[in-house]
Amino acid sequence: MREAMFWSPLEGGQVRCELCRFHCVIGAGHRGRCRVRENRDGVLYSLNDGLAIAAHIDPIEKKPLFHVLPGSRSYSIATVGCNFRCRHCQNASISQLESAHAAVRGDSLPPKQVVGLALSAACQSISYTYTEPTVFYEYMYETARLARQEGLLNVMVSNGYMAEEPLRHLAPYLDGANIDLKGFSESFYREVCGAQLAPVLDSLKLFKELGIWLEVTTLVIPGYNDDEEQLGGIARFIAEQLDVETPWHVTAFYPTYRLTNVPPTPVESLVRARNLGEKAGLNYIYLGNVASGRGEDTRCRQCGKTLIERHGFQVARNRLYHGTCPGCGTPLSGVRLDDGGIN
Repeated sequence: MREAMFWSPLEGGQVRCELCRFHCVIGAGHRGRCRVRENRDGVLYSLNDGLAIAAHIDPIEKKPLFHVLPGSRSYSIATVGCNFRCRHCQNASISQLESAHAAVRGDSLPPKQVVGLALSAACQSISYTYTEPTVFYEYMYETARLARQEGLLNVMVSNGYMAEEPLRHLAPYLDGANIDLKGFSESFYREVCGAQLAPVLDSLKLFKELGIWLEVTTLVIPGYNDDEEQLGGIARFIAEQLDVETPWHVTAFYPTYRLTNVPPTPVESLVRARNLGEKAGLNYIYLGNVASGRGEDTRCRQCGKTLIERHGFQVARNRLYHGTCPGCGTPLSGVRLDDGGIN
């Protein structure tokens, strides 16, 4: 436990948490929406600092980040807690605490040890992932600073609800992010995620403004966000407000948590999303969680040559030549591709 970053005192012993875009007002003895930040006698504390609930070595493609150090390994950590209430959460057992005063579980894994383990495992990055990294901000920030000193990249997988000031504070140490754009209607975000759409869109634009490499993921859920209006809206937003070079991962849903009555996503829905993305002008659209016939390969946006072949989360072949297409010389956008530089 440590005093939290980004909060302000209010009258009557209350505090306002300023870490995420919910801006919780928290009374004495209570916790915020994430259930891991608590007001104790007018001071806000982070209860999960340095307490890892998960620590694994993953391929970077599992995040998914396809344009950051392709084929490399990333040391991935998480604590308990989340500020969303997604009905389809795939990691609910660690992200959703069962009550407002539940014990904060985890094993002590200090930032310095995380960096040491990453280096000893020949990882080239540290990923803040599995649950929502925003709610273990202090842990992420201290680890990221140490990782940068050792030449490791830092990436996060997030719901995109971090407030502006914390994101600007973290940005100098953050190399890449995959942000979930879960749907494209306020009703979807309210009913399925317990959040709002507009703050996520604002956050995505801020990531772009800050120069952090960005990839976007949409889990396509039958009957919820698989209509042309939402998928087309997401594709146009990425193209017009971010960049046509921003990769869009459209992935298949499988029944889980509180949406067990919903069928798996048919491949046809992902293909339709890809078609809408291509119509919007996006250059890199990936189909995930299904056997889709080369749907996760990276192709040159100019000549169409396959640059990176993937089988699941594994890179089978990388044909990049100093970060460019060996056929026509067109550069591939990303971070530390073939030549260790940013293109």
